[in-house]
Parts: sequence; C-alpha cells; structure tokens
Amino acid sequence: MSVEAPVKKKLFVSHKDESPRLFRSNFADFFSRIPFWVPILIYVPAITFFSYRSLATLELPFLVFAGVFAAGLFFWSFMEYMLHRFVFHYHPKSKVGQRIHFIAHGVHHDYPNDSMRLVMPPSISIPLGILFYGLFYLVFGPQYCGAFWAGFALGYLIYDEMHYATHHANWKVGVFQRIKKNHMKHHYQDPERGFGVSSFLWDIVFRSGFREEVKK
Repeated sequence: MSVEAPVKKKLFVSHKDESPRLFRSNFADFFSRIPFWVPILIYVPAITFFSYRSLATLELPFLVFAGVFAAGLFFWSFMEYMLHRFVFHYHPKSKVGQRIHFIAHGVHHDYPNDSMRLVMPPSISIPLGILFYGLFYLVFGPQYCGAFWAGFALGYLIYDEMHYATHHANWKVGVFQRIKKNHMKHHYQDPERGFGVSSFLWDIVFRSGFREEVKK
C-alpha cells in the first residue's frame, strides 16, 4: 500500500517551545497540558500490576506470559501506525470536525516543540486503555488479556516517551537518530509520510515512509 503525494500547502509552524491556549475554560486548558512524566506515573504501576497478576494469581508459565506480553507490544506498534495515519491525519470537512482534529493533533503540527503537548492526556489515554482491555478480554479471555494488555500498554508508554524525546532529546545512538530524523521529516518535509513514531517498521511494510527509510 503506497501513499499518494499530498497537495502541498503552506502551514504555520512554530519552532519555539510555546503552548497555545486551546480552550476558553481555564480548567480544560490546564489539563490539556501534560508533562512527559505523567504517563510513567500512571502506566508503570498498571503494567506491573497486570504482569504480576498474570504470573502470580493466574499462574501463567513465564514463557507463555513473555510470548503474550511480546504479542501485545507488537500489536501496539501496529495500532500506533494505524491511529497516527488514519485517525490523527484524517482531514474532516466540517468546522466541528476540523476543531476536534486541531485539538487532537493539528496543534502538535503547528507547535511541534510544545513540550507540554507531546504525550497523550490521561483523560484520553485511560478511557482508551480501558476500552482496549475490554476488547482484549473478549478476544483472549481472562487468563491472557492482562498479559497482552501489559505489553500493549508498555508499547504505548514507549511511544509517548519516545515522542517527547524525538522533539527534546539529543540522540546519540544510531537507530534512535534514524527514528528522530524520520519524525522530523514528518513534521517539516511531508506530514503525509513517516507515520511511525517509536519505529518506522510499518512505514516500511506499507511503503509510506521516506525513500531512504523504505529502502533500508
């Protein structure tokens, strides 16, 4: 599956670490800004709990747990790509849809270095986490859903923290430099390519990455 060349248009992009107001309500606007460490405080205990529960309470053999956990982690990488490409980069026609899109993702492309809007707000991530747990429960049953969700949640946490790091960390390791380069091209060269954030695996699979990454 390939990506057609987008229609080029001039976009506003701020290069400063500044955080624009999104809501008239001070309460809503305050909670639209999330420091990078908040997901760590929420999801490390949750991942630990479901991992411990799977191993100790449900008595999953360690190798079974590790396999299911790894499958959840892998599934997150696919969902990361699909959500970024087909949800965050869906361009609605209505004014209400455009407003929702701007709040959800458009503001990040206008203010990519806003350090307070680089991780997902818990008001969104927690309901989504509960929803996915319910889906996994229906698919895998009570014995395996916790281990699968724990791997999935770890993938999400890696995505959030790597997204912050690609904008504000000075990468030294080669593979991470490639990931950062890929994401910076998504922002500053072509927002309709390079949808992977924590990896460019699915951009290679679906040939939606930048040419040099697709060839590798």
